[in-house]
Amino acid sequence: MKPLTTYQNFYFVGIGGIGMSALARYFNASGNTVLGYDKMHTKLTKALVEEGIDIQFEDIINDKIKNLTPENTLVIYTPAIKKLDILNYFNDNKFDVLKRAKVLGMITENTDCIAIAGTHGKTTTSSLVAHLCEEANLPFSCFLGGIAENFKSNFHFNGSDVSVVEADEYDRSFLTLSPDWAVITSTDADHLDIYGDNATIQKGFQDFADLVPEGQQLFVRKGIQIGRETKTYAVNEEADYYSDNIREIGDKIYFDFHSPTTEIDDFVWEIPGIHNVENATAAIALLNNFGVDFETLKKGIAGFKGIKRRYTKHNFDSGKIYIDDYAHHPTELNAVIGSIKTFYPHKKLLVVFQPHLFSRTKDFVDGFAESLDKADELILLDIYPARELQENFEGITSDWLLEKVKLEKKEVSTLDEAFDKIKEKDFDVLLTVGAGNIDTLYDGIVEWLSNK
Repeated sequence: MKPLTTYQNFYFVGIGGIGMSALARYFNASGNTVLGYDKMHTKLTKALVEEGIDIQFEDIINDKIKNLTPENTLVIYTPAIKKLDILNYFNDNKFDVLKRAKVLGMITENTDCIAIAGTHGKTTTSSLVAHLCEEANLPFSCFLGGIAENFKSNFHFNGSDVSVVEADEYDRSFLTLSPDWAVITSTDADHLDIYGDNATIQKGFQDFADLVPEGQQLFVRKGIQIGRETKTYAVNEEADYYSDNIREIGDKIYFDFHSPTTEIDDFVWEIPGIHNVENATAAIALLNNFGVDFETLKKGIAGFKGIKRRYTKHNFDSGKIYIDDYAHHPTELNAVIGSIKTFYPHKKLLVVFQPHLFSRTKDFVDGFAESLDKADELILLDIYPARELQENFEGITSDWLLEKVKLEKKEVSTLDEAFDKIKEKDFDVLLTVGAGNIDTLYDGIVEWLSNK
């Protein structure tokens, strides 16, 4: 494979994806010509265009594509993309065509790579690690799976010696990376359409762990068996690194951090949830071992603003609370609903949930039902299909899932009807949650509750 420096042009097929857009921003920031295709206009594609990236939204071979040559153009695609005329054109004309994960792996080969893996928690943890690298003024670039509020982006460039990457287990993409340091936050069953069973998922994470050099550089949440020596981290129980004495004072969360040699009291930040303290514990442990002092880490933790759609919270003058979150797996739903019930135990919770993928709904239907039972009232949206076709999943519908939910107050809704249904409900806390296009409700809800 030719070095990335060989190419002057980079064409992204599916440029609007969160991982693809981070790479596109990297090559754009490096002074290359970046073009791409996506089927949908989104806030993210709009932002990319404003940054100078040329995007087309029709699957046609236009003059800009015809003017590209195989000698100086690399084509990058996402495995979520199926058959397209554009992709066929590049393959037929002998362009170099690579998966996104392969290209990200090539970038990490020449950096001191910090990779954050896990079926849950990796976006928050990788974004926090990147923010702490910025606080320490390390020469790093980051490639994130969400929009970090501190950067207002899923990509940030402060140098090229260190790379911070979200290591995606989907399609085994993380096995293309060259991690020098790593965190594994969780290895719960997910993506069974790719892996088939839980044992194969565990094997995938073990293969990822084996990529990390021996020594002190692999940090794994206590209880996960990864098949090699690691440093463990935990919350409210002893581990190599752990946090405890967690308390909420006003809008802040306080906790104490323990390493094998010291205790640092009173870390403080604005991100709620025990699971998020766990993510912070991993980030602090890794970066202190990386050479960042605790004073810098404390300051960085206090200044971390989180990630869009990861427990994004609004308090309104009416007393109502609105929380928007990306959770799309029962474990994630349990974490976000559990946090709400912990901090607001006597408030009435309305959950609006959009299931993501027919296959995931089928595989974890009982877990979803159990998680959603913790709400006081539920509006269940139609399943967001993403890359899947409903005809391949006969009988897998939101109505089928709703039957398994034991709540009395529950109903299925289309996305188009959801906002009007929300406005009719009596609630103290509203949670919109899911990984599809439920985020299109966000602006309207904020405006409505602001004026209520």
